[in-house]
Amino acid sequence: MPVTLSTKHATDFAAEISDLALGPVRVSRFDFTPVWSRRTAAHVRRGDPEQYQLAWVTAGAFRISQCGKESVVSKDLVLTNTSRPMENCGVSDDGRVQAVVLQIPRAAMPLRSGRLDRLLAQRIPAGRGTAAVLTDFLSTLLDHGPQCGPEELHRMGTITLDLAAACLAQQAGAMTEAPAEARAQMMLQRITAFIEHNLSDPDLTPQAVADRHNISLRTLYGLFREQPFTVAASIRRRRLERCRADLTNRDLSSQPVQAIAARWGFSSASAFTRAFRDAYGITPTEHRTNEIHRDAGNVEKSCTVRTPPRVAQP
Repeated sequence: MPVTLSTKHATDFAAEISDLALGPVRVSRFDFTPVWSRRTAAHVRRGDPEQYQLAWVTAGAFRISQCGKESVVSKDLVLTNTSRPMENCGVSDDGRVQAVVLQIPRAAMPLRSGRLDRLLAQRIPAGRGTAAVLTDFLSTLLDHGPQCGPEELHRMGTITLDLAAACLAQQAGAMTEAPAEARAQMMLQRITAFIEHNLSDPDLTPQAVADRHNISLRTLYGLFREQPFTVAASIRRRRLERCRADLTNRDLSSQPVQAIAARWGFSSASAFTRAFRDAYGITPTEHRTNEIHRDAGNVEKSCTVRTPPRVAQP
């Protein structure tokens, strides 16, 4: 994309970019020394990818202006349109600016351009609501996306687009324009986070989850229809994962198995043992014993000192 770049010390300029193609969208992570960029109308005529670019400034700051609006953005989001002239200046006290940029083709954006234009070059708070869900998702995506296959990445791209559309629709006061898939994805993300934070509550049931989010059980089951596990199975699986980790934690070795199970919402010791054996093929006690013996064996091996062979003296 044609732009004019300038820096105070051109010889000191450095940048690192990692990029992930996600089917309909692309997400990139930038780490660079402060630079000023300008995109004029002539630049737009020369080359335009016709994109919305949603930038999450994670370190340093952007001083950005477009369509007569200007903002200084740090730790938050900002939207720009590549088809409009703009200026951007990276600012940093320690000499580094970092940002995650989501590139969305305008043709793929389900929201009307008239509403989105009101958001251009305006700070979008990233610490709450749909924006917080989106930034958490982008961070995880960049960390683990390179290990995913092409089909998985394409599906992740569709989810990313839905989340971005829901985030921008909320900011523009146009949630009714967000596609049904985007609203459903946002609700699923909220519910998943709620489950994670309430696993220790023995009363955490599908009905409790539905009531907390003001939806019917039928709607809740529908949200999980395309997921690998049902709502109840997801709660049980997450609880078992927490118990399994605690059973091998040396700091918790003196705590009874039943106490660990109760900590993560299992009110019945026998029900916990059955669920654990069904999931992992062994009982909780056997799992703890096996891991303790394995750790002891590793420690013994690491402490063994091999004596070099004695060389006969002439």
